[in-house]
Formats: sequence, structure tokens, C-alpha cells
Amino acid sequence: MVFASLEFLTLFLPLFFAFYLITPQRFRNHTLLIGSWLFYAWWTPKFLLLIIALTILAWGAAILIDKAHDERLKTRLMVATIVLNLASLVWYKYTNMVIASLNTILTGHDLPEIPWVKLMLPIGLSFTVLHAISYVVDVRRKTVPAQYSIISFSAYMAMFPHLIAGPIVRYKIIDKELRERVFSLDKFSMGVRRFMIGFSMKVLIADTLVPVVTLVFGLKNPSFQDAWVGCIAYTFQLYFDFAGYSAMAIGLGLMLGFDFAENFNHPYLAVSIQDFWRRWHMTLSSWLRDYLYISLGGNRHGAGRTYVNLMLTMAIGGLWHGGDNWNYLIWGFIQGAALCCDRAFTQRGLSMPNYASRTLTMLTVMFAWTVFRASGFDHALDMWAGQLGLHGMAMADEVILALRPSILLTFAIGLICVIYPATPIGKRGGLGIMSWSMVWPVIAFAYAIIVLAGQKAIPFLYFQF
Repeated sequence: MVFASLEFLTLFLPLFFAFYLITPQRFRNHTLLIGSWLFYAWWTPKFLLLIIALTILAWGAAILIDKAHDERLKTRLMVATIVLNLASLVWYKYTNMVIASLNTILTGHDLPEIPWVKLMLPIGLSFTVLHAISYVVDVRRKTVPAQYSIISFSAYMAMFPHLIAGPIVRYKIIDKELRERVFSLDKFSMGVRRFMIGFSMKVLIADTLVPVVTLVFGLKNPSFQDAWVGCIAYTFQLYFDFAGYSAMAIGLGLMLGFDFAENFNHPYLAVSIQDFWRRWHMTLSSWLRDYLYISLGGNRHGAGRTYVNLMLTMAIGGLWHGGDNWNYLIWGFIQGAALCCDRAFTQRGLSMPNYASRTLTMLTVMFAWTVFRASGFDHALDMWAGQLGLHGMAMADEVILALRPSILLTFAIGLICVIYPATPIGKRGGLGIMSWSMVWPVIAFAYAIIVLAGQKAIPFLYFQF
């Protein structure tokens, strides 16, 4: 079940809110927890046990850290919890890839393959692990209090708006709201508006571009025009898919009484790669900065160490994204190298006009998205060769046929949305204020439902991570 599906809109969401709103305030975390577990179990019930186990591990470890008097014991408990969480992530994400790589080597030497049944990645595991690690580390740092209520902490970990694909919600952001929150019609209506906008981004733009992306990335030796059409389509698809999901998650959080952190701030308007990472998947960027980059030493030990820390941070960020092949690691190295170059450039007091820096930033981002989307490194090299014009310039007939007027209109709308930032939501746009800020999301949402009714729901891209 995905947010952008009729079963979620017509079955799960109405039933959940019916129970949530009639539940007394002091028991709403119970309702939220049960509803979130049911939402997760809709896909794969067996993996719910893993989510529960990681939740209990983090909850128990934080209490032990809080009660311990020996500082070394506190640190050992924190490290042990981090290792166990990462071990579960490594097992499910990378075992398939490691076995496949070993079998390739073995068969190349005429040796028998290792018998192996491919593991399925539990949906939302990556985000569950990040939430658990940040919570335990914050308790150890004494920046948040340990939560002694297993119900409240489990509700935080399993909260269905952010459980599957973020945004990453740090415990300290919603600690007070977990303890007490008041239902507000104004806040609820703001949440509805955000949800409708995100839903429209996903269905009307991201999903519409899927056939073009699939077609071009399936071509052998794509031409210059083919490769760039596919790259631009994927650049839009990824943004409107993930930002759309984040908007829906933030909207659902508001409806429940929670204020989640923003996850995107018009990243394709960035003037540098550093600026891009301040705008793209901001909750992950800040997580990597606060719990990885700074822990590695940040920029406190000279320029050389700073560049190493940047490379390691982005490489690990790339590995976090997936384990089907090594492309995500390569993508992470590209991002790390770009950040190092950007830092070296600015440290020397150099600069360039905004239009030039924006163009260079987007070219870097898009070349990196190519390897991010490609099925393997050989595939990425083939796409890069096409983007450089090494396979000719003319557009393939099937790509010309795929660029129907509706697709071209989607590109145009996406471009307008990217270069023309929307007005901040603020306190306006409630259901009772039928201004244009509320009317256009309603119209777009209604049309998106009509479109969705005629097609199969498409999972969010970040479900695979």
C-alpha cells in the first residue's frame, strides 16, 4: 500500500482517522502505533517483527544508557546498538551483492557457485536504522531524554507517514508532541493541503515520466538526444516522486499533530553542489553531517582530513542507498569529489557568475543521477557515452513516439515548478479559506485521483532504499 493509491485514500486513511479522532488524547499514541504496524504489515507481515525488534533494541539501550553511571559503559552500549542496527542493514542490503560478486569470480575460475536464495530487502529498514541510531546517540550525548514509554517510542519509530521513506524525523523534534499534542482544524487543513500537493507531484508528474525513463534507460547505445531526454526525465521523476512523498508525509504528520522537518527546498535552483546538499533530502544531509561527518572529525583537522571526511561521508551515504550493485557507491564518490572541488574552489576565494555555477551544478547532479539510475556500471558508461555524443546525435524513433504532447506538457509543468518556487505555506491555505492557494491543490488532487483510477499505483522510488 502506497500513499498514492486508492486503497490508502479510500480504506486505510479514513478508517485510521476515524479511530484516531475518537481516541482520547492519552491513548492516541496507542492508536497511532497499531495503525502504523497494520500499515507496514500490509506489505510483508514477517518483516514487522524485524522493525519491532530494532525498536525494542533502541528503546532498551537508551534506558540502560540513561541509568548507567559509568561513562565508558554508556559508550559501549551506544556502540553495540549502532553495530547491531548496521549489521541488520548490511545483511539485507549487501549480502546479495557480495554473494553475486563472489559467484562471478568463482565461475570465472571454473569453480562452483555459492548456493544462495536472494534476500528481499525489508521496506523502510534504512530509515528505521537511521532513526534508531540518531535516538541512541542523542541520548548518549544527553541532547534528548530517554523515552521510558515503550508505546510512545514505538509510535515514534513506526509512525506510518515517515516509516517507509522518510523524511528522517529526529526524536528531539517531536518529543513534546509525543507526550502531548492538540488536534487543530487549522493544522489539519494545512496538512491536507500539503498532502494534496505531494500527491499531485507524484501522480501527475513523476509517474507520467516513468515510461520515458524506462524506455531510454533500456536503450542500447543511446544517442546524445536520447540520453539527455532520459536523464532529464529521470531528474524530474526522482525529484517529484521523492519530494512528493515527503510533502505527503509532512502533510499526514500535520494532520496527526506533528511538525516534521522540511526535506526539500528547491534543490535544482542550487548555485553550488554544497548548496544542493543543503536543499536536497535535507533530513538525510543533516543526519550525515551531525552523526557521520562531524564524528569523523569534520573540518577540524586540516584541509586534507576534511576532504577525506567529505569523501567518506558521501561514499557511506551512497552505500546507504542500496546494495544491488556498486553504482550507489560510485554515485557517492562523485558527490564527495564534487564537494571537495567546490570547497577547494571557494576556499581560494574564487567565484563564478550565478548562471554558470547553477549550470555546472545541475550538470554534475544530472551526470550523477545517470549512474544512480543505471542498472550497472557498464550501463552507466553506455549512458554517459550517449550524453557526450559518442553514439551519434539523432533521436531514436521509439523515443520520438514516446514524447507525446502529454509528456511534453509534463516536462513543461515540471520545469515551471522547478524554476518558480511556490509561496511558503505558513499559516494560510486552510480548508475554510478557499483562496487560490487552496483551490489549485484541490483541482490538481481531483485530477490526480481521476488519473490514478485509470492506472496501477506505482511504488515510490525510495521504497527500494
